[in-house]
Amino acid sequence: MGLEGKVCVITGGGSGIGKSAALMMSSGGAKVILVGRTMSKLVDVQKQIEEENGEVFSLTADVGDEKSVQELIAAIGRQYDRVDVLVNNAGHSSAHRRLLTTTSDEIKAVVDSNLMGTIYLSQSLIPGMVQRGEGTVINISSMSGINASLLAGMAYSAIKASVINFTSFLNTEFKNTGLRASVVIPGEVDTPILDNRPVNPSRESRDTMVMPEDVAEAITLIASLPQRACIPELRIRPTLLRDTSGEAGVA
Repeated sequence: MGLEGKVCVITGGGSGIGKSAALMMSSGGAKVILVGRTMSKLVDVQKQIEEENGEVFSLTADVGDEKSVQELIAAIGRQYDRVDVLVNNAGHSSAHRRLLTTTSDEIKAVVDSNLMGTIYLSQSLIPGMVQRGEGTVINISSMSGINASLLAGMAYSAIKASVINFTSFLNTEFKNTGLRASVVIPGEVDTPILDNRPVNPSRESRDTMVMPEDVAEAITLIASLPQRACIPELRIRPTLLRDTSGEAGVA
């Protein structure tokens, strides 16, 4: 039980949920590999971890690009001989949220970052986990993947539903191999992604939301459990549910 010495890859590790998960897992003894598009953000997180004497390694990659993922995996392989935990957290929504306004480029970008990145990293790292007879994959979805949301948008809702299904498929295909897959399904979380909504939530509204460190607690719990135990799905939402109908906008 625990994360001591475990090698953990966290995508979208430069901010929000990924950053909080990296800090928390490192404090539990994990060796953290931060992955993101912007090195400056990763370096800021890396410095915080190093100040606490944690072991951390930062790599830039576009997880939605297969070649970029291949280069990422090669770089990880030069640093470590295994990966114990994969946290597929990277993702974003589109500027437009409705069916008739969302462009094909926006849809592709949402698919690539939220779903294809999750698939590419899983394809690359699961074989080693299965060979060793143990490993953990944690995918980050959204409540909009369960209840389609005008606020989250058409593309984001549909793709986050796919992430939930993909996680279930992993547990079906790799049943009894030692691999365990979990999907964390947060409700509203106060992260920078909210700044891209058609209507930016007020500070008062954000104070009622789940915080990134709350989701990080859920991720760390799943990863820290003995390998014999699997949490296939974990939902975490604000205790106080607010009326968001006025924030959906018409984008």
